[in-house]
Amino acid sequence: MPIAALMLELRIEHAHSLKDRRQVVRSMKEKLRNSFNISIAELDGAVTWQSATIGVAAISHSRGYLAGLMRQVENAAVRIGNDLGAEIADSWYEILEEGPQ
Repeated sequence: MPIAALMLELRIEHAHSLKDRRQVVRSMKEKLRNSFNISIAELDGAVTWQSATIGVAAISHSRGYLAGLMRQVENAAVRIGNDLGAEIADSWYEILEEGPQ
């Protein structure tokens, strides 16, 4: 069964503290989770106040569905990021196939 993984690297230029960073990341995660049937988590520690990495995962029987879903999540993340004063600096996804056991 295919599994999709999407990585989003955020740049939060206006963040001047860890609190500012957390607010943006938490808000983005909540909005994406509420809009799509996905799992989402922050993947890195607070390395800098102006950056964050978010991971998104989904599972389905259809590779085509997963590819479309990841594109929709990415587009939504760009819109949400713009609203929150952040930008998606980089993003990529891959679809993994589970082999026979």
